[in-house]
Amino acid sequence: METRLARTLVLDVPGWSGHAPGQHVDVRLTAEDGYTAQRSYSVASPSAQDQVELTVQRVQGGEVSTYLTEIMLPGDQLEIRGPLGGWFQWTARIRGPVLLVGGGSGVVPLMAMLRERVRSDSSSPFRLIYSARTPDHIIYTSELHQMGQTHPDIQISRLYTRSGLPDDTREPGRLRIEDLPPPGNEITEGPSRVYVCGPTGFVEHAARLLVDRGYRSSDIRTERFGS
Repeated sequence: METRLARTLVLDVPGWSGHAPGQHVDVRLTAEDGYTAQRSYSVASPSAQDQVELTVQRVQGGEVSTYLTEIMLPGDQLEIRGPLGGWFQWTARIRGPVLLVGGGSGVVPLMAMLRERVRSDSSSPFRLIYSARTPDHIIYTSELHQMGQTHPDIQISRLYTRSGLPDDTREPGRLRIEDLPPPGNEITEGPSRVYVCGPTGFVEHAARLLVDRGYRSSDIRTERFGS
């Protein structure tokens, strides 16, 4: 388990042709009586991995997320379609600084990009701004800490909306414009590509702040889920 609500599944998918970080798959469950339920989940693993990793956060009343996080056992089978999505992805061929902005489980496809950045030994600077309710809601806690410690060009910022750590200098609350670094220009090399993922309300709020901060809409790529 990643957190009290989130679990990472490692799947063997016969015939898997690979994916680009940021893409997702559709997971379909079929009951014995023929009833089906389907949800989309981002792939958390980097592109060169044979197995497919999905990090799923349980949603209250969610049929698929509850099964995947609480009921599914090793050896159980799933129906998967994908990879899907061509707009929201990053590969090492894309040059320049990258800003990642994630809310809650929206960090999952951004983690795939970070893992790809490490795996490919790209020289592109990365910065992740990760908003969560509390420190206990942070997914990939240890791995993110290690990335920030061992890779000077990867910066990790954690923001909390409900309650933070005792030594935090930032008051808990929604993402603010001062939480975002300025974009690059002719003098400074700031982020040239931005990826935002999370619940719809978070993504819309973050995108507005980014534009107000000076980013061009064409440089902002978003992926959203839920309400």
